[in-house]
Amino acid sequence: MTHDDMLSLARTMRDRAYAPYSKFHVGAVVKGANGKIYGGCNVENAAYPVGNCAEASAIAAMVGDGETRIVEALVMGPEGQICTPCGACRQRLREFADLDLPIYLADPTGIQQTVTLDDLLPMSFGPDNLMQK
Repeated sequence: MTHDDMLSLARTMRDRAYAPYSKFHVGAVVKGANGKIYGGCNVENAAYPVGNCAEASAIAAMVGDGETRIVEALVMGPEGQICTPCGACRQRLREFADLDLPIYLADPTGIQQTVTLDDLLPMSFGPDNLMQK
């Protein structure tokens, strides 16, 4: 799968977002170590805290397919804006990825910037912190 495939799926997911309250549509794609890509969109709820982020939806689709390693991620927000994962989604990505995970920040016209998970979540707490030696 190429970056174009990731962008195409992110656009589709962004278009399918359910965001009647914020009107802020987000699509996300994660690429598993198995080479497959998984998409997700944000799904809002009238009880705001129970909505789902696009990244969380993509990760859930990946895990549901049996994959537990993310090797690339892409987040797409509105045109002309860079949309980074929220704090909770940064931690969700940390659960399934290494700190050097490339995260492509895109709008519907294409990738605008690339950062790593470590850039977004420095000094993070992750699964390796819980490993007993």
